[in-house]
Amino acid sequence: MDHYVQVEKRIDVRRDQFALSEGYIHSSLETSPWVPFVENVWIRHLSFDIRSNTSVNVLRVESGGTLGRHRHRGPVTGYVIKGSWYYKEYDWIAKPGDFIRESPGRTHTLVSDEGMETVFHLNGPLEFLDDQDRIIETVDVFWFIDHYLTYCEKNNLPINKDLFL
Repeated sequence: MDHYVQVEKRIDVRRDQFALSEGYIHSSLETSPWVPFVENVWIRHLSFDIRSNTSVNVLRVESGGTLGRHRHRGPVTGYVIKGSWYYKEYDWIAKPGDFIRESPGRTHTLVSDEGMETVFHLNGPLEFLDDQDRIIETVDVFWFIDHYLTYCEKNNLPINKDLFL
């Protein structure tokens, strides 16, 4: 047997021994409900990874909704599913099929005039700021976990352990 194939077979055994199993999150609301965030904004949690302080979710903003001014401390990526949105501080509008890449340290305010749903992959915390740039709340993977668990417990919904990595 080729040396490379032997090494790969050995590595496959190690992977199966230690790696997390593959994940699948069904689209039903029983799998992950829409959880209220702020007025006219909901989050559908898809993944919590405490090892890297990352989370994946779908953010839904109703027509005229806004997500307060915030700053990310890690990179963020997003993919627009429906509707449109923009940051007050930038000159572009994100529409279905658009991909967004955000650098750490940027501050912006999300607004959706017509409503939207976007998948976001968040790395590290984000800080919500007041008008004087003071931090009024920090949101990270542990905050998102608490957000999800508290909602499920309060509404007697099952907790989906597949969301946790």
